[in-house]
Parts: sequence; C-alpha cells; structure tokens
Amino acid sequence: MIDDGRVKLLLAYDPIPDRREAYFNYVLGEFVPALEHLGLTMSEAWHTAYGAYPLRLAGFVASDRQQLEEVLASERFQVLEARLQEFVVNYTRRVVSCRTLFQY
Repeated sequence: MIDDGRVKLLLAYDPIPDRREAYFNYVLGEFVPALEHLGLTMSEAWHTAYGAYPLRLAGFVASDRQQLEEVLASERFQVLEARLQEFVVNYTRRVVSCRTLFQY
C-alpha cells in the first residue's frame, strides 16, 4: 500500500446512555459538520455490537499530519472536543497513518 501522506484521526468512546438524544443531536448537527468545515473528511463511523471495546469509533481524514495538527491545536477543535466529552465516557483520540483497512 502506497503512503500518500494522509493521516486519520480516530475517536473512540462510549456515549452516556441517558444523554443519547443530546449526543446524537450534537454529533450530527454540530460536531461532524464543524470538523468538515475545519478541513477534515469523515471516513467512517463504527458501532461495537459485542465485546469489551468502545461503543463508537469515528474516523476523520486529513491531507497530511501538519493539517491535522493545526486542526487539533485550534481553539475551535478544543471547544468541540470538550463539548463532545460532555456526552461520552472512556474517550480516546489517536492519530494514525491513513489505511484503507479497518483501523483501531
């Protein structure tokens, strides 16, 4: 597989059960559109049906590491991420080289 320089931001977490509706409204209505406005492309969203893994895994692709680092350092992203954490627990964030296979 050829490395084209793209990187992926992986966000894994468990939504708080009694905040489910507010979580969906925030993620779909604000969080994802705002990340796309910042230049990231949502590449995937996974739901874990069974096992001891985070319930949600979302991936966002940036054209290169510098672009992603700029997004992550931005005040806008920090506000968005802090707000997301009001609706979730066990939140983790990882940056990986972009691959076409499933990444965790």
